[in-house]
Amino acid sequence: MACRGFIIKWGKANHFRIPNTISRSSRLNPFHQQRCGFRREAKRTETKTGNVPQQQTKASPPEAGTPGPPPRPKVQRPTLFRPLMFTVGFAGCSFGGAAILQYESLKARVQTAKDGEELEKLMMGSQDMAYWHDWWNQLSNFQRQLLLLMSMVDDFWSSLTEGQRTATGIIAINAVVLCCWRIPAMQRSMIKYFTSNPASKTRCLPMVLSSFSHYSIIHMVANMYVLWTFSSGIVSLLGKEQFLAVYLSAGVISTMVSYVCKTATGRFYPSLGASGAVMAVLAAVCTKVPEAKLGIIFLPMVTFTAGHALKALVAIDTAGLMLGWRLFDHAAHLGGALFGVWYVAYGHKLIWRRREPLVKLWHNLRSPGGRGSTPGGSSGVRGGGGPGGPGH
Repeated sequence: MACRGFIIKWGKANHFRIPNTISRSSRLNPFHQQRCGFRREAKRTETKTGNVPQQQTKASPPEAGTPGPPPRPKVQRPTLFRPLMFTVGFAGCSFGGAAILQYESLKARVQTAKDGEELEKLMMGSQDMAYWHDWWNQLSNFQRQLLLLMSMVDDFWSSLTEGQRTATGIIAINAVVLCCWRIPAMQRSMIKYFTSNPASKTRCLPMVLSSFSHYSIIHMVANMYVLWTFSSGIVSLLGKEQFLAVYLSAGVISTMVSYVCKTATGRFYPSLGASGAVMAVLAAVCTKVPEAKLGIIFLPMVTFTAGHALKALVAIDTAGLMLGWRLFDHAAHLGGALFGVWYVAYGHKLIWRRREPLVKLWHNLRSPGGRGSTPGGSSGVRGGGGPGGPGH
């Protein structure tokens, strides 16, 4: 008992002792305020209990005229007007930029086809193969190996589908952001711009950047695996440009739904991850092809339809939102899934098929004084999906 009392007294005397020197790493740690958020109290004159009268040790009740303690200030809920306007504007710019990108892509394909025909004619007309043989012999072994490696990479890239190529770019961006989380000097900037929180001062830009941000490797691998699995299906349905617009818009819209739920419940905590955008991709494919068979990577013998998988995921996220589960941002998941379902059912007709005036305006600005149809004819304006997709 004496030893226990000594330990308790020593702990009370040294619990709030703060060292005089603070290392630089602790000053740069973004979580320093959370772990060491106490303040040093002012020194109080210690008096022995025996010398103080008993009447002074007890707190005297407040008099009738003395006002009580001031009430706690009410926490003001953040306004979501600016995030809402940012969501609408960013989604509109995403689809407008996708329409222009499709126009430029079709124009580049037409020009590449013309250049390829001319190059083929030149190669067919040239019978001097000794020139290329001498050129290859003049290269060093390193240059030859480099050319062979580049040829192998080009063959591998050509073997991928258009959806897998697009998903590869998104995965690369997420991997770079994941590496930035491991740099101590960037922790404060990552928390400020790559995590979304309605109570933060910076609320609009993180709505986009947090969709490419993962702190956990397992979290990123899970999201990117689902994106890679459904990338070929979603791009064949919508096209590369329209898929990018849907993916970016879904990330912002899912974060906006998360903002609304957090503000309504008063639970302000940061969120990050591409789950909202990935859920939109998954929901779009499952809605368009509900009879498709899906499976679990660790349980290949278990199969189920895409429609049942979507219903199960929506039910789980709804239960998590109602019960207040904190493991995932279930509001963002639901927002992304509902946006994917809505876009395939109604949004494609309301947004993408009405882009013709914008494309014509861009065509006139791109080639002043030029009149006529866009490259590829009417399909350059009204197309946008694969065979059987919403673009037709």
